[in-house]
Amino acid sequence: MTNSTLDAPPKRNWLAAPPHKPRLAADVVAKLYPRLRMQVFIGIFVGYAGYYLIRNNVPLVATLLRDENGISAVGLGIISNALLISYGLSKFLAGIISDRSNARYFLSIGLVLSALANFAIAFIPAVTVSVALFALVMFLNGLFQGMGWPPSGRTLVHWYSTNERGTKTSIWNTAHNVGGAAVGGLVAFGLSEWGGIAPAFWFPAVVALIVAVVTFFLMKDTPQSEGLPPIEEFRNDPPKVASDDEESKLSVWTVVRKHVLTNVTMVNLALANVFVYALRYGVLVWAPLYLVERRGASLGEGIAGFSVFEIAGILGTLLCGYLSDKVFKGARTQIGVLFLLGVGAALAVYWLVDGPIWIAFIALAVIGGLIYGPVMLIGLQAIDLSPRHIAGTAAGFTGLFGYVLGATLASTGIGLSVEYWGWDVTFMLLLGCVVLAMLFYALAGKDEKRLMQEQRDAAKVRV
Repeated sequence: MTNSTLDAPPKRNWLAAPPHKPRLAADVVAKLYPRLRMQVFIGIFVGYAGYYLIRNNVPLVATLLRDENGISAVGLGIISNALLISYGLSKFLAGIISDRSNARYFLSIGLVLSALANFAIAFIPAVTVSVALFALVMFLNGLFQGMGWPPSGRTLVHWYSTNERGTKTSIWNTAHNVGGAAVGGLVAFGLSEWGGIAPAFWFPAVVALIVAVVTFFLMKDTPQSEGLPPIEEFRNDPPKVASDDEESKLSVWTVVRKHVLTNVTMVNLALANVFVYALRYGVLVWAPLYLVERRGASLGEGIAGFSVFEIAGILGTLLCGYLSDKVFKGARTQIGVLFLLGVGAALAVYWLVDGPIWIAFIALAVIGGLIYGPVMLIGLQAIDLSPRHIAGTAAGFTGLFGYVLGATLASTGIGLSVEYWGWDVTFMLLLGCVVLAMLFYALAGKDEKRLMQEQRDAAKVRV
């Protein structure tokens, strides 16, 4: 073996988190840090919106799949559920991997793979006539979709500190709604231009591929990988839960067991997420079909209802994040419970008040505007109330419960309920989800309050 071979540095896994660079000079840090913070934020916003262009397309053509391809409401529920279950599993597993990976690669690769799955739906005719095959492809799509949230949440933790994270996360979280609303426009345009079902999948997938390229060039990993100090040092803002650098070297199972599986706070947040996601998808996924069947809407109006729900979520999410930072001073649970109360009231109106279609649209807008607050807050609290080095894992754990169990209630469960008991029983079940979401969320709030008090006490000692 030659000396040059012995002296060569070991090859590093290209997907692994990049090493820390030497600290830059203070004047360079002062100029570079704000610019890179904005750049990576745009990267995760655009990238995550791209995921929503190719995630939830099935409900938009549900009536066509039912009338032209003979897929029943139960079949549609199974297909939707396949994606949501695999997404929940992937979000947890991808969270574990993402905490040790380069965010820019992780986010972009997942988006490309998800686009390829949508091309398969569009261009392989057998997929859209077989519930089993359709569900299998959607299951694969869900696995790839799970690669979006964890690197985004990890990026937020590393580039934004605790006392600004509620506002920043709420702004980023509207990427859900931007992508969700945009896909309605893309699908409507595709159907009008080319007809059939295929454009609902391949046209948004083309746009998603462009987004993946843009995201890759915008993203960075951590501040330290760019020669910058940790965000807590830069903004003099300590985290709610301190990170232990030595602990980050322990085995994955040890860290997950300590901070996630046996952490009562995380378990309560995860259980609350089950019912929050059952509400979110229980209303959103079935809105086009409900509006057509129960309210006499056209297919175009049904798709418009889907988009209204998502667009309204933008304002609600921004308001929720701002209030949690500025009014409730980081106590996220209180504002989350208030938003859930509003969801329950609007849900009752959506169900019980007959009349012009605009009444249903207003109710949908209120539900969408309010439900995305708790959706955002639970993910935020998971990363707020856990050490930085397991942020993606903690958020993935709450997502696992939300998507695997909440998805079952929202898609297959709602499909069965609509098929066999009708819409009235279905809405009673959804109102029950409101109550249970508030209960588990309030339990998690007790732990949040305790941790915030410990942080304040520690700050007094330092002074």
